[in-house]
Amino acid sequence: MLYRSVTAVLAAAAAACAFTGVAAATDLEVTHWWTSGGEAAAVGEFAKAFDATGNRWVDGAIAGSGGTARPIMISRITGGDPMGATQFNHGRQAEELIQAGLMRDLTDIATKEKWTEIVRPKSLLDSCTVDGKIYCVPVNIHSWQWLWLSNDAFAKAGVPVPKTWDEYVAAAPALEKAGIVPLAVGGQPWQAAGAFDVLMAAVGGTDAFLKVYKDKDKDFAAGPEIAKVFKAADDARKMAKNTNVQDWNQATNMVITGKAGGQIMGDWAQGEFQVAGQVAGKDYTCLPGLGVNPVIATGGDAFYFPLLKDPEKAKAQEVLAETLLNPQTQVAFNLKKGSLPVRGDVDLNAANDCMKKGLDILAKGDVIPWTDQLLSQDSQKQKEDLFSEFFAKQDMSIEDAQKRFADIIASAD
Repeated sequence: MLYRSVTAVLAAAAAACAFTGVAAATDLEVTHWWTSGGEAAAVGEFAKAFDATGNRWVDGAIAGSGGTARPIMISRITGGDPMGATQFNHGRQAEELIQAGLMRDLTDIATKEKWTEIVRPKSLLDSCTVDGKIYCVPVNIHSWQWLWLSNDAFAKAGVPVPKTWDEYVAAAPALEKAGIVPLAVGGQPWQAAGAFDVLMAAVGGTDAFLKVYKDKDKDFAAGPEIAKVFKAADDARKMAKNTNVQDWNQATNMVITGKAGGQIMGDWAQGEFQVAGQVAGKDYTCLPGLGVNPVIATGGDAFYFPLLKDPEKAKAQEVLAETLLNPQTQVAFNLKKGSLPVRGDVDLNAANDCMKKGLDILAKGDVIPWTDQLLSQDSQKQKEDLFSEFFAKQDMSIEDAQKRFADIIASAD
């Protein structure tokens, strides 16, 4: 992957308005679920860049998570009250809206702006494409496959900071003896399901992950290779049993404050560490792929544009679409979000230790599709319900959980 100097990119900032071809300025409501400290700082960069075009970003943040926000967003679009643009994860979340003819086709803009040449990896734009037409703007690469560790917590427990998942599990008793929760997992269902998926890719391996979620192989999902993953998930739920928080960023804060040893969470957690003034490699440690299988999933966030009747707002949609992928906007946003840029021609010289690890993995091509791209929202919800229950009920056997999981995979679409 080719990267250019961030200095050269930022030098173009003076031309911020020129690339948009601004016509009549207007307000445009943008809905999203970025409400934590790090997320708010990042989305502020998008708003600032769009406002610089003469238009105005009207922030429509919905507190909670994607699972909370998406039904509200979908209800507004289907109910005839569409926003100007809305966040989804690129993949299959907007599939039914597109099929219903409610979302704007961005193919002409993508062709004019040469998105196929600048968006990397190619699978990101593929996830925005339905029947050969492009319906969304991917804005970042967010990978779930990270273990975030509090250096202070391990020092307090008198054990070295782990380098692998097995070392982490082995250190759990020492953390508990020191009054530290070994693993922070919040109560939102997507957190438990995401942690399991990360364990699947790390402990099971890339081939096993794809055999289950891409090939939908029920027999394999019910077999001994996945039983190993469920054993690791059992270790995880025992380590997480005293978390007692709901939101993901509350769990991240437990790591930041040394109340928890670690957290399995996507790289968006970096934004929280940054807001707290913590330094990667000094205050906290990150293990991509849990220190077992360092891969990056090509999941992430994208913006979709509902069809609007107002011609001025429709023009503002085009300006926003171009702004989101502008080089300086990509740099400013992703540095604060903790994610990786989707453009293959920008350099993050200011990237911290963990972001550099992600960039190295991406440059090597060690990427996999994530479950948002491989499973329908209905299948995702079934999986979330299962693992929310599994983590909440310590008495659920791993055999029963694996059987239910295999049944979900058998009917997955």
